[in-house]
Amino acid sequence: MTDAKNADLRWKPAEQLPLAFTHDAASGRDDLLVADPLSAAVKIVDSWPHWPSPVVILAGPVGSGKSHLASIWRERSGAIAIHPQAGSGAAVVAANGPVIFEDVDRLGFDDTELFHVINSVRENGTGLLMSSRLWPMSWPVTLPDLRSRLKAATVVEIGEPDEELLSQVIVKLFADRQLYIDDKLVLYIVNRMERSLNAAQLIVDRLDRLALGRGTRITRILAAEVLNELGNSAPAD
Repeated sequence: MTDAKNADLRWKPAEQLPLAFTHDAASGRDDLLVADPLSAAVKIVDSWPHWPSPVVILAGPVGSGKSHLASIWRERSGAIAIHPQAGSGAAVVAANGPVIFEDVDRLGFDDTELFHVINSVRENGTGLLMSSRLWPMSWPVTLPDLRSRLKAATVVEIGEPDEELLSQVIVKLFADRQLYIDDKLVLYIVNRMERSLNAAQLIVDRLDRLALGRGTRITRILAAEVLNELGNSAPAD
């Protein structure tokens, strides 16, 4: 097989990861790797429209799978993305069907408009899914009525990925590039890497590029080099 064909296989896009990566990633329910840190969030998405409250907030660290879960719910519910700012008309949109507001803590919002959105959802029996790196109690809310509404929302925490999930993700990322590495090497990487799915993507991508550029296999020494480069503790023992 030619090098060009090998390269084509090695750069096949990832398809079964619970987050959106820098390349195209499938975002359907069947493409979701499920482990304990994601189980509660997956359950709430799967239970739509029979939610315990009309407003659900997914809270978790960067790369924890919020974007993938939001995409699944958006497709399932037909939700429209909103950004509750003054004059945005988000409350009117919320009156006509489910709405989704992602990256709440990063994008910010107008207290009054978000309050009206939540009221609209409650009054019209629609639904609102929000995602954030922070719990709502840490949002810069000054309107007492909005804080009261947020306390009534269902908040689902997505924990940091555990060893099992990180191992599955790394194996899948390598397999999508037609690369299959030893379980011991996977464990070596997992035990030394930052506990995030974004970090897993960066490490696998860097290892693939480095091995391809040097024409070598992916070894523990190469893994140690990449981990050190990315600021992880990785002695090349």
